[in-house]
Amino acid sequence: MVPPAVAWVDDLVQKMIDFETKKSVHINLTRATHSEFRKVLFDYSLSMQEVFEMFASLVGENDASAMSIINEAYRLKRERMVKRVTKQEAKNLYDVISEIDPFQG
Repeated sequence: MVPPAVAWVDDLVQKMIDFETKKSVHINLTRATHSEFRKVLFDYSLSMQEVFEMFASLVGENDASAMSIINEAYRLKRERMVKRVTKQEAKNLYDVISEIDPFQG
């Protein structure tokens, strides 16, 4: 059995190591996403911290399932960017056309 004083020192050392090595992350989720995510995790007795830590670790290990999620997120982001650029280009084109006077020149 580990003497209580040694266990306390080990715990203190571990807390110091964690403080020095852990990074804090802040994310924003919609209320609906947060609520549904929380419900599912509650059913499994998991915290968001535990799930995000595991996911990040799997991504770091290049796990196929985790990387599939990363690739899907990238694909969706790229689609949103293309749509945004396309809409802006169409608006710019209409603006230019509306400024042209066909009877001038």
